[in-house]
Amino acid sequence: MYDIDDASTVITLSDWYHTLATVLRYVIGQTASSSLINGLGRYAGGPMSPLAVITVEQGKRYRMRLISMSCDPNFRFSIDGHNLTVIEADGELTEPLVVDQLQISAGQRYSVVLVADKPVDNYWIRNLPNTAMATYEQGRNSAILSYEGACKVEPVTVNIAPKNPLVETNLHALISTGAPGIPGYGKADINLNLQVTNVNGTFYVNNVTYKPPTVPVLLQILSGAQEASQLLPNGSVIVLEANKVVELTLSTTGAPGPHSIHLHGHSFDVVQSARDNTSTFNYVNPVRRDVVSAGDTGQQVVIRWVTDNSGPWFLHCHNDWHLEAGFAMVMAESPSDTRTHLNNVPDAWDQLCPIFDSLTPSQLGGGFQVL
Repeated sequence: MYDIDDASTVITLSDWYHTLATVLRYVIGQTASSSLINGLGRYAGGPMSPLAVITVEQGKRYRMRLISMSCDPNFRFSIDGHNLTVIEADGELTEPLVVDQLQISAGQRYSVVLVADKPVDNYWIRNLPNTAMATYEQGRNSAILSYEGACKVEPVTVNIAPKNPLVETNLHALISTGAPGIPGYGKADINLNLQVTNVNGTFYVNNVTYKPPTVPVLLQILSGAQEASQLLPNGSVIVLEANKVVELTLSTTGAPGPHSIHLHGHSFDVVQSARDNTSTFNYVNPVRRDVVSAGDTGQQVVIRWVTDNSGPWFLHCHNDWHLEAGFAMVMAESPSDTRTHLNNVPDAWDQLCPIFDSLTPSQLGGGFQVL
């Protein structure tokens, strides 16, 4: 399948802001100044800084591990003149699928196999964000795939519209017994419907906006809280019984996206991808992953998992501004079992909150005051 899989083929994709984080956290909807590939990139009006270079040997096959560390945009990733074979999504192996472009949402990861079978030369690696900075001018949003022996010059390859982009419904788990539970929409043990709305920049999930509690949910559970009515933030915690099949439908109304949804503590089966709500359900061999696009306004995504991992698991939008504006919930699985799943909770846990509460604004990285 591949010959090379090492640190040289890990490719990180991120957005970069010229505004400091201490200020940026209060500026909802800020567009990144540039995108970076392996920490390098260029921005409008900036210098022709060096770009990341991925070196390959002609004839070899490379497993490239793509990691989106984006705060906001999703990216369309491609390499001029080369197909990419998807073999993994978010740590879960998939049946090999050949594509010429992948859309990667915030928090998602893919492994793709690239066969270095083209003439010795340099080729553009393209990583186009879905924001106002979507351009390849002067090498922006780009890196370089360089064959050994090629001249050390920037590529002159031409961007060609994709003919075979990744479609999530074409991805299937390599080893699959199908989605858990009885096949059919609404036939799980627990069926949840989450409606996401946005009012004046604040996100609501089933009419509740998430506000971080002063005491983490895990510590609340370890202190004896067991029921949803006892757990804070009020209305943002759903308690789930152990060893049940959960089917969760998440849809958006008036909440422009796309939204990248991540569930901690689990990989899940995507039984309906977010498209136009006409995509068919797949309970036989769906893709399994832990971050999925919920699409845009009016679309929905449906996922399934089994509550076999006791603990409070965060469900949230991976767009940092959406999370900051309340797009999150907590899935508290079998709280009564959580303590038994933790080995020797140290006494230092009891000091976490007092220590945090004693920190000064400067120690917290603040010092910025909203007027």
